[in-house]
Amino acid sequence: MNEAVTGSGSASTRSPALEPTYEGDFILDQNLMLESGRTLAQPTLHYAVYGRLNAARDNAVLICHALSGSARVGDWWPEIFAPGAVLSLEHDFVICINILGSCYGSTGPGSVDPETGLVYGPDFPLVSIRDNVRAQGHLLDSLGIRRLRLILGGSIGGMQALEWAIHDPARVERAAIIGVAPLTAMGLALNHLQRQAIQNDPDWDGGYYLPQRQPRLGLSLARQIGMISYKSAGLFDERFSRNPNRNGEDPWSHDSQGGGLVGGRFDIAGYLDNQGERFIQRFDANAYLAILRTMDTWDPLNGHASPTEAFSRIRARLTFIGISSDWLFPPESIRSFADLIRSAGVPAEYREMTSSHGHDAFLAEQAELVQLLQ
Repeated sequence: MNEAVTGSGSASTRSPALEPTYEGDFILDQNLMLESGRTLAQPTLHYAVYGRLNAARDNAVLICHALSGSARVGDWWPEIFAPGAVLSLEHDFVICINILGSCYGSTGPGSVDPETGLVYGPDFPLVSIRDNVRAQGHLLDSLGIRRLRLILGGSIGGMQALEWAIHDPARVERAAIIGVAPLTAMGLALNHLQRQAIQNDPDWDGGYYLPQRQPRLGLSLARQIGMISYKSAGLFDERFSRNPNRNGEDPWSHDSQGGGLVGGRFDIAGYLDNQGERFIQRFDANAYLAILRTMDTWDPLNGHASPTEAFSRIRARLTFIGISSDWLFPPESIRSFADLIRSAGVPAEYREMTSSHGHDAFLAEQAELVQLLQ
């Protein structure tokens, strides 16, 4: 079995995970009207908090997770809590909310629609980034949080961070948008292929599959396509080159029946297959489809007459961070996006992370990210 790509901020060297101070569910006491015209009946938001809210309720920090992340930010972004890093559990109240559509506790395709008593499945509606922000606002209201001193988010989490600054400008003091801009045509193409991989698996069954019979092959392939876009060609060459798979397979041999169409795997193939196998053990196919659609359809200008009208609403200080080797969200597109927002009179700075880890660098090399956020 192939090992995962590791780096200076990888799971093998990073700080240990932190347990939440509290983890639970918040159920909206009203239906959530979606931008798509559908509604979610009293949706649930699963969330985790770290630290304590002070008496003034002005020490809150919101962290928005990436595509397949969870509310347990201490599990996947522990370095930002390290001594002298970005956050301090002695002073900050950190909250992370699982995105709608996910399979980690918030309402998603695997949830029961309270209006029908049936699992949503493929009938789960399109939920936008802005819908998520509005739902999260209800949760913060319930906690009495009127001000966020900081919002942090990478990838689809960065989409939420910027949308927060536009949607509720009086609430946000500072936002860090990491490794993201509206998806390019290449990003949309890759997401399309991932959807096709899932939907063409016979076990997808139009989205009505049983939990114990998930479209495993399709979801695994979708994840492998995604993993290619999250890394860089340079990193793959450095770690895998043209080496045969490390379990001893021979890419130059015939298969067991003597045919030449299929043979042993190269090392990179073994890595990707391993990533797909690990992913199907923790994620749901319909949830993956739902969140890809949320990412695809994000357009911060939707509903606004011009970029100036949309972005001039922002009162927060913005920090955009690009990643030098990211080809899913190229750094030049993030820099241009920051420039566009700055032209609307918003204090928006751009910083760049130098890394060979591609889009995943904000998770794989957390110590370097921390330096840019300080």
